[in-house]
Amino acid sequence: MRSLRKKLMVGVSLAVALGMGGAAANAASFFERINSYPVYKTLPEGADLSTETVAEIIAASKDGRTLAFTDSPGEAIVFVNATNPVNIQPIGRADLGGEPTSVAFGAHAAYAGVNTSEDFINASGHLAVIDPETLEVTASCDAQGQPDAVAISEDGRFVAVAIENERDEDLNDGVIPQMPAGHLAVFDLDGEGQVTNCDSVRIVDLTGLAEVAGSDPEPEFVSINGNNEAVVAMQENNHLAVVDLATGEVTAHFSAGAVSVDNIPVTKARMSDASGSIADVPREPDAVAWIDNDRFVTANEGDYEGGSRGFTIWSKTGEVLFDSGDQMEHIGMSHGHYPAKRASKKGTEPEGVAVGEFGGETMIFVNSERGNFVTVYRDTGGEPEFVQLLPTHVGPEGLLTIPQRDLFLVANEVDEDGVRAHVGLYQFGADAPAYPSIVSAMDPEKSAPIGWGALSGLAADPNNTNTLYAVSDSFYDEARIYTIDISTSPATITSYVTVTGAGQERLDLEGIAVASDGGFWLASEGHPDNERGHLLLKVGTDGAVETEITLPDELVAQAERFSFEGVTEFEMNGEPMVAVAVQREWKDDPKGFVKLALYNPADETWGFVHYPLDAPASPAGGWVGLSEIVSLGDGRFAILERDNKGGEDAAIKQITVVSMDGVTPAAYGEDLPVLQKRMAMDILPHMAAAKGWILDKPEGLAITADGHLILITDNDGVDDAPGETQLINLGPATRLN
Repeated sequence: MRSLRKKLMVGVSLAVALGMGGAAANAASFFERINSYPVYKTLPEGADLSTETVAEIIAASKDGRTLAFTDSPGEAIVFVNATNPVNIQPIGRADLGGEPTSVAFGAHAAYAGVNTSEDFINASGHLAVIDPETLEVTASCDAQGQPDAVAISEDGRFVAVAIENERDEDLNDGVIPQMPAGHLAVFDLDGEGQVTNCDSVRIVDLTGLAEVAGSDPEPEFVSINGNNEAVVAMQENNHLAVVDLATGEVTAHFSAGAVSVDNIPVTKARMSDASGSIADVPREPDAVAWIDNDRFVTANEGDYEGGSRGFTIWSKTGEVLFDSGDQMEHIGMSHGHYPAKRASKKGTEPEGVAVGEFGGETMIFVNSERGNFVTVYRDTGGEPEFVQLLPTHVGPEGLLTIPQRDLFLVANEVDEDGVRAHVGLYQFGADAPAYPSIVSAMDPEKSAPIGWGALSGLAADPNNTNTLYAVSDSFYDEARIYTIDISTSPATITSYVTVTGAGQERLDLEGIAVASDGGFWLASEGHPDNERGHLLLKVGTDGAVETEITLPDELVAQAERFSFEGVTEFEMNGEPMVAVAVQREWKDDPKGFVKLALYNPADETWGFVHYPLDAPASPAGGWVGLSEIVSLGDGRFAILERDNKGGEDAAIKQITVVSMDGVTPAAYGEDLPVLQKRMAMDILPHMAAAKGWILDKPEGLAITADGHLILITDNDGVDDAPGETQLINLGPATRLN
């Protein structure tokens, strides 16, 4: 069955796999990332750059040259100059004295919702009117509750504020109703953008509409069409309402309904496999955006009770015109962006939507908050056509289109665990997508793409110039070997096998090499604190473990967490040998030196040499270690050496060359010879070319049968990491000479 699956998968493209062949075929109709702007660069001069900064909701001036976004930890709206989108410059911050929840930009002012609530019962907040020239708050208008979303009408007559009065999730298990009820606040503007009813906001009562907790409407998001009709999403109530802003009348309202989706990941296991289905799950829409004056789209993130893991296009009378079903889940799986830890909850968790006209066509953008991507669709009036996936930074929240400048922007709010909040900028007009560089084919047995991620080792088929093999690390519950076809663009994962028969429950594969006598050599890193051994494995092409090799006991006693990484087969004195790279120093290593462990399968013995690490060079400190080793023949090896820093802190991502010529490996306990290394290639420029956050983990390196050097990065299973995987052709391996 496994070989049959492999045959069936070969040649299946992503477009065909998702049932959207023919989409996005026009030249110059794609978006390409041109900049990633860290929010910490907007901090005042002299501020501690480690201060938490956030970009959550983002807006633009009418000319699209000034951006404003919410920074809730800083209680400010941040303004930046985007006249040159590849060289953004900070303008300043408007201090609000409360938590900004949303921002909108009119012709004369910016408008921010500000939450000043003491607690969940005493909900309060206001609309702050901000002069974009002086950044002064010129008016503060009571919204009679805790604001969430803010929208301004195209003609500048109205500002609508969704007053959520959010629930206490620790009260009654978060079940609503929980008073006070929310509402829609409507502010009227004059020709200069000033609020004319600042002291007497118009309140649109939304109670009694929803079947779910109708006494406690909790509006989450609001969008206004060209007819000055506002559509309001009440996420927790699973309800939608359309309001005429001029009269304050609710002209239509309806349940968001429920959805059943098949062949998606749903188990608590850490795998992005199509393990099951969800049945009759409430959509619970979060963001909403008008497509035209009669249709709008919702991102069905879900909250306490639901989340259909997709998006829906509606008529303003409540008719479902299209529902994405499993598409967002399958796109995440095929691109390696599936957040497997969220599979049993809300999966890819679509949260934001935006609409804009580019190249004469209407485009729909839907983000995945947990998968760290945006899907781009072309509106057809019927079923939308998938165009491309855009990678984002961690926690994409606010989406913004600036069609007059051919720009699309994403505000990424996560600012923790070594990653920083960013604003990502993408420009329309590319002839082909720059991302992804690797996707997976459909698995016909599961009616879903092959789930993958956390690729941590790479090897080339010596007999096929178009075939690579990769392994995934311990982020996933099952260890797998993936087969990759690099003749396609993007490269395609065509099949996989699961590694079986190991002597321990969980493997942490970090390296793979093709064995000359058939099958593979695998390196499993190990971890002394969780009884996971440091293993060299010989496995068959079916993934079954044939031989399990351990280190000498006295050496294992010196082990640290960072251990086996890359593995390669080579010849020494006419005999096949296996070399394994240890990532960082163990207890018995001098500081700055790590071991290369050399195994002789013939007599089952180990020998060792020392490799000298570069000292950390990042201003943020960190450590330097090894990620991969590849035989170059004649006793020479290419070594992938890196620091553990990403973004602007990344300093060392390089390939060095060492030689065993004249070096005799020592048995453990003897003095280890030290190899001489030569810096051969700085790979930082190659990794930075994607214009995103520089990834901290280049993990796999291989040389194809026709001599090309291929690099792959580890996306950490999209867990507190951007989720991008870069498969980069670094050019001829002769560049290392």
